Amino acid sequence: MSTPTTRRAAVAILATTASLWVRAQGSAQLRIGFQKGSFNLALLKSYGLLEQRLPGTKIQWTEFPAGPQLLEALALGSVEFGATGDAPPVFAQAAGKDVVYVGAEPPKPDSSAVLVKPDSPLKTLADLKGRRIALQKGSSAHFLTVRAVKKAGLNWSDIQPVYLPPADARAAFERGSVDAWAVWDPYYAAAEVTGELRALATSRGLTSNNTFYLASRALSRDAALLKTLFNALTDTDTRARADRRDAVQRYADFAGLPLATVYKMVERRGAAPVGPLTTDIVKEQQLVADSFTELGLIPRSIRVADAIATPIKKA
Repeated sequence: MSTPTTRRAAVAILATTASLWVRAQGSAQLRIGFQKGSFNLALLKSYGLLEQRLPGTKIQWTEFPAGPQLLEALALGSVEFGATGDAPPVFAQAAGKDVVYVGAEPPKPDSSAVLVKPDSPLKTLADLKGRRIALQKGSSAHFLTVRAVKKAGLNWSDIQPVYLPPADARAAFERGSVDAWAVWDPYYAAAEVTGELRALATSRGLTSNNTFYLASRALSRDAALLKTLFNALTDTDTRARADRRDAVQRYADFAGLPLATVYKMVERRGAAPVGPLTTDIVKEQQLVADSFTELGLIPRSIRVADAIATPIKKA
């Protein structure tokens, strides 16, 4: 007699087999979710490397405003592959969504920050007490804010988080409806080059600001396709660093941003090859999960390693 567990396992096996069979017939579709800050994915789309390396596969690209929305689509089966920051997978896993870590980029601790106006009276993180901070709930900026509050010796209840997606958060920040704004590139760089802000703190010393690649359960079992994706993403990063001017122009065209903004973003990225998760990154990601659990910001404690499908490399 079958059980719910065995039935789910059977469905997963059938889904994987079907995916492999369809691709073998040359009529596959790969749906990829990305964000404005997904530099490697945006350039991968622009270069067309996946289309070249997966002939016969229809690549569908969908842009999302932030990681939580992307992972919701992944859990619902609307996309099979995508990239987010550190917090979205934690919130998704804690909510029981079936998302799977398959890869990561090196840390980017200078690419996100807690921002205030140039003339703001806030000078230190401790000055955030009692203040309204705009941030995307469940995003990397959420974890950055958690760490900033802790470093300041404050309790989470000492601040007033205002949960807004990046575009709305910037509008609230500009009109003075909030006292600070926690956000990542390119939104950080876009505001920075206009001189509309001052960084109260960046992620450096607070979080690693890791980028993760996640996939559907079926795709996570397809080692050959993952290898193709990671190689294409790493080659994209190599090409972008070899010809920065071309990469910046392509990304500026995609994101609708001034070249100065994109150059600012690229300057602090560093090399970003894509590969399996390392033991150090997994340990850092567990800290993200534990921090949200301790504050009661996610409904249950989770073990990050349970959502990792690929082998973990020793750091």
